[in-house]
Parts: sequence; C-alpha cells; structure tokens
Amino acid sequence: MLREALSNILKFHNYLQSRTDARVRDYPLMQSPVQMTTILMAYVVFSVYIGPRLMANRKPFRLNTVMIIYNLSMVLLNAYIVYEFLMSGWATTFTWRCDLIDPSSSPQALRMIRVAWLFYFSKFIELLDTVFFVLRKKQNQITFLHVFHHSFMPWTWWWGITLTPAGGMGSFHAMVNATVHVIMYFYYGLSAAGPRFQKYLWWKKYMTAIQLIQFVLVSIHISQYYFMEKCDYQVPLWIHLIWMYGIFFFLLFSNFWVQAYIKGKRLPATEDKLKLNGSASEPITVVANGKHLGRERENGKVPYYTNGKIFLGKVKEI
Repeated sequence: MLREALSNILKFHNYLQSRTDARVRDYPLMQSPVQMTTILMAYVVFSVYIGPRLMANRKPFRLNTVMIIYNLSMVLLNAYIVYEFLMSGWATTFTWRCDLIDPSSSPQALRMIRVAWLFYFSKFIELLDTVFFVLRKKQNQITFLHVFHHSFMPWTWWWGITLTPAGGMGSFHAMVNATVHVIMYFYYGLSAAGPRFQKYLWWKKYMTAIQLIQFVLVSIHISQYYFMEKCDYQVPLWIHLIWMYGIFFFLLFSNFWVQAYIKGKRLPATEDKLKLNGSASEPITVVANGKHLGRERENGKVPYYTNGKIFLGKVKEI
C-alpha cells in the first residue's frame, strides 16, 4: 500500500513537470512544488511555534534601521512589479476584459512571465514581515489571517504560473496586489522611522479598507468572464480560483475590519478615548514601548499610567 502511494505521488510529480510551462521551468523555486511547500511549512512552524519559544526568555530586538531599509526596498520592488505588469500588457495591448494567455515567446510574453515570477518570488521575501514580528516579540500581530495570507498566497501562485505564466486576465489581481503593497510598505516604513513620524500615520485604519477595495476590484474584474458571450480563456480553472480567492479574502479582511474598527479590539492608539461619566473624553498619548499614557480625573488629581504602573502628578519614567 505504501509502495502504491509513493508510486502515485511520483506519477503526480512527473505530471506536474510535464505540465509546467517550459518558459518558466528554469526559474528558481519552479522545478517542483516540494521546494516552495517545504519553505512555507517551515515558515508556519517558525511563526507559530519555534519563533515565539526561542524569544520567550529573550529581550525583543530593536530592528528599526533594518525595517526602514526593508520596507523602502519593498516599496521600490512592488512599484517595479506594477510598472512591469503595465508594460507587459495592462497599459499596452490588453483590453481589461477577455485577455487570453499568451503561449508565444514574444518579447512581451517573456516580459510578462518574468514579472509574474518576480511577483511570486516577492511573496517569499514578504515572509520576513513575520520574522520581524517574532524577533520584536510582537506575537499579537501574528494572527491567523496574517499567517494564512502570507503562506497561502505564494503556494497558490506556484500553481498559477506553472500553468499560466503569461496569464492574461488572470494576472490582474497580482498587479492590484503589488499596487496595494506599495502603499502598505510605505506606511510600514514611516511607522518604523520613529515617533517623529507618528503624526503622519493617522490613516492606519484605512489600510484595511484599501485591502478590501483590492478584493472588490479583483472580484469585479474576474467576474466579467461569467457574463461574456464568449471568452476562450485557456485555463478556466484559474478564473474560478481567482474569483473564489477574491471573495474568500474579502470575507476574512471584512471580519478583521469588524473586530478592529467596529468592535474596537485593534483601534489605533492615537484614537483611543477614555469616556468619563458621559462627558468629553481625553486623548491617550502613545509612548515608545507601545503602551499608553492614559488620564482620568479622580478627586481632582490626574493619575498617569506608564509601563502598567500608576503615578499621581508627573510621569515618573521607569
């Protein structure tokens, strides 16, 4: 029975290799799904189990300079990916409707293949987002949505560019995603730059709104396929999966939005308020360690909170 299972796995592996587009077969991490699946499984295990345990009795690393460089690099990389998608068809020859897979070896087709692979590879670079969270002991940021999104996206894209490297209308969601990541990593870069840039981060909660808009745009664009009289897209399965992807992640991010900004579980610190007997609230000031200096009136005195301890009058730094 074990021999038969191994034989079936080998047959499936050989089938995948035969179906892999020859134009993308020699790119890194494209020889088989084993390599990328192993990396992503190691990522999940590190993020959820190994990493937090290694850091349990260690102080968090201060990685501000590294993170500024990383986030700026990701802004530039994703901007380049958007530009290449535009020049590979979306701003030149595509109709934005039923754009087919290009099976040729024309310069434009090969350019689309290169940027499709680069987008796929960028998802492995983005795994560093979680590594930084672990090293900085920001485990509350490593949610199910975060880990699932970072691992599921590159895994599915391997299958996508294996079958459709010059994906026509199937590449639209990648271009939109890269555009969103230009904005996202720009925000992260400002955030890592220190307290003097906090005043420019008032739009934090709109990041989730931008993500939601992304999935709406992707779903609307790909839904055209179901209403056209004729669209001979070569791999309809890819269309169906993109549509399901857009709807599924829209629901996941919508749930995050409800939890964060309607139920208030992850409201930005600068917007938190203390409600005092129905009267106007007083703002909470953010301090460098991520906690708050709260204020409320009590017997005519104003207690201040810092590092979880309370001192009357002036703030006593610990």
